[in-house]
Amino acid sequence: MEPIIEAAAITKNYGQQEVLKEIDLVIVSGDFTCIMGRSGCGKTTLLKILGLMHPQTAGLVTFEGRLTHELFPDEISDIRRQKIGFVFQDFNLMESITVRENILLPAILDKQDTAKAEERMARFFQVLRIEHLLDKLPHELSVGEKQRAAICRALMNEPQIIFADEPTGNLDSNAGAEVINIFQRINQELCITIVMITHDSKVAQAAKDVIFLKDGKIYDRLSNTVGSETQIAEKMLEV
Repeated sequence: MEPIIEAAAITKNYGQQEVLKEIDLVIVSGDFTCIMGRSGCGKTTLLKILGLMHPQTAGLVTFEGRLTHELFPDEISDIRRQKIGFVFQDFNLMESITVRENILLPAILDKQDTAKAEERMARFFQVLRIEHLLDKLPHELSVGEKQRAAICRALMNEPQIIFADEPTGNLDSNAGAEVINIFQRINQELCITIVMITHDSKVAQAAKDVIFLKDGKIYDRLSNTVGSETQIAEKMLEV
């Protein structure tokens, strides 16, 4: 499998505060990687740098072999729009437009034929069980339904990689388990790479690779065959 993203000696400072300290990381096509650590350890900052949302202070980020600091802003925007999907804990759905319009928004921004885009997404409407929700406004949905809609939006432009920041954080255990099952299917059946932040060892157990951050550095990782929920929880106690 080819690397999608490579991070070399990534450092991120906010003023005098050093949030990330020389992070080295490779995300390969087909990976399902969870990033874990205590609040404030730099997880979301790392996710935003890998997702080309924020620049690093020092170090190199490569996307499909291209050094991102050498790309024009329009090229970065094209990569984010066409090759990357994002799923957030608070869903980031626009309240003033329907679920259908929210899902189609990436295609609209990419100036695609929306009728063809919606036709292409029909199978995901079924898989995510949101066909009956498409004409509703986000405030009419449960939190689980909002997250399924957000996942569908992330799939809109058939990305190579999806970044998810605590996607089960606002969900009850049943809805959370359903969302993780969806991410596993996306990874296994569609071969879309997943990078996910979570505090939940049960969620992390679904991944192929778990990275533990501590004080802005990679503390440890469980690779290939992720350990049991107990092993992951014990490792979290260390960080």
